[in-house]
Amino acid sequence: MQRRDFLKISAGLAGITPLLQACRQERVIPGSIIGASAKTGHLLRDHAFSEPESWEPHQVVIVGGGISGLAAARQLGKAGINDVVLLDLEAKTGGNAACGGNNISGYPWGAHYIPIPNNNLTEYLAFLQEAGVITGYDAAGLPVYNEYHLCSDPEERLYINGQWQDGLVPRFGLSDPERLQLKNFFRYMDAFRQQKGADGKDAFAIPVDASSKDAALTALDQVTMKAWMDDRELTCSYIRWYVDYCTRDDFGTAYDKISAWAGIHYFASRKGRGSNASYHDVLTWEQGNGFLAGQLLQQCRAGVRTGALAVGVRPAEKEIRIAYYDVQQKKLKGLAAQQCILAVPQFVAARLLKDESRLQQVHQYLHYTPWLVANLTVKQLEERSGAPESWDNVIYGSNSLGYVDATHQQLQQRKDKRNLTYYLPLTQSDPDSARKAAYATDHATWTKAILADLKRIHPDIATKTERVDIMLWGHAMAQPLPGIAHGDIRASLGRSLAPGIHFAHTDLAGISIFEEAFYQGLHAAAKVKALL
Repeated sequence: MQRRDFLKISAGLAGITPLLQACRQERVIPGSIIGASAKTGHLLRDHAFSEPESWEPHQVVIVGGGISGLAAARQLGKAGINDVVLLDLEAKTGGNAACGGNNISGYPWGAHYIPIPNNNLTEYLAFLQEAGVITGYDAAGLPVYNEYHLCSDPEERLYINGQWQDGLVPRFGLSDPERLQLKNFFRYMDAFRQQKGADGKDAFAIPVDASSKDAALTALDQVTMKAWMDDRELTCSYIRWYVDYCTRDDFGTAYDKISAWAGIHYFASRKGRGSNASYHDVLTWEQGNGFLAGQLLQQCRAGVRTGALAVGVRPAEKEIRIAYYDVQQKKLKGLAAQQCILAVPQFVAARLLKDESRLQQVHQYLHYTPWLVANLTVKQLEERSGAPESWDNVIYGSNSLGYVDATHQQLQQRKDKRNLTYYLPLTQSDPDSARKAAYATDHATWTKAILADLKRIHPDIATKTERVDIMLWGHAMAQPLPGIAHGDIRASLGRSLAPGIHFAHTDLAGISIFEEAFYQGLHAAAKVKALL
């Protein structure tokens, strides 16, 4: 694609355009756009498939190998239900927790950490103990977290007003009134973290559905985070930037669009304690949450079929028939299940079911943010003054979320080369425009934009970068807009269909975090177990 053509269609990348214009890097840097298998996935939307020749019988079929699907498969195995087939379009399971690697380290292609879990999430804690993330419990009953999995120091830094500072909350160069606004904001969040509703439940809990239904709290789901901040005169640019960074980071949604309830949930739902960690600590790995996806896969007993595009799900007389396209064999195959879990986004589920009414509901209420994730292989980089190299490195005022150092958890101190994972939620326009522009952009153009952004913090980034590989997530996560968390749509779309079709995905949770995906899988598995 010619650069001028890209600029014509890139309304969805308006925040990147100035970076492209500023960048004059001419050296061709190798790499590729690997992407999720969008082209194959679009066959479901664009191609009419015939019926398979035969139907292979199984107790349970799970469509989707992300965290929800893997968690459901693992839970069914623990319940003694082992005749389970899991279908996934990709070559590897993991969904948004996918990962890659090279001879330097593993690296994430999506989610890259989990916060310390809340202590009441017993099933989740049990999984983490099986995975070796929790090594045991102390005399007070608090989990002891594996020190190799707790994020190493220094954990995070922010480039602001010409230098690096420790931590991501802006501190350097602020006036006293601006500092006061930050202090007031966190005082509000601490109060919400401790608050109980009139029903006795936590105001903000994980999973979302465990939260209080107190009307005074659920009313927060009717306004945006920006409106809530406006009402409390939290107006300085630093607090606005910080909250916007946080909501875009976890939910792919800008602070002026996200529900205030969802925005506050980010800050107020974490209450976990460990013997050697607290709720503000994080657990991470070279390959990000790909480590956890791998552990779920190891712990489940399902027959996993990758490169398998589900193309139809329909109830028959005494069974559920699932047709799928074997990408390698280029052949349509059929499965006949007693029970089926659709652990896929709702726009995919609607197409599999050929349910036009459901699809219209999805298009009306659920909007999926596209993301770019890039892995850069770099030599030692020039550093700006201030706080030292950290795991998470963020640039104040950037449309990106900066980068995490995938090699940070390695034990060796001196690293001649590193893998940096760069995150860019495409939130500068509506999701459809951003998605189309992203898919139409070539590798060289993306690379120039990424390096232009990072040049502010590493002046020699263009000459020290050896390779840039890019993942495009066209529908990374559903946005928690006002009315989603406490409206009727989640319950409506999440309701099981006779004779045994169940749903599990974070778009039904309202927010896209690991715990929600995990428990979506567990809840679907519990429905299957009850019916079998």
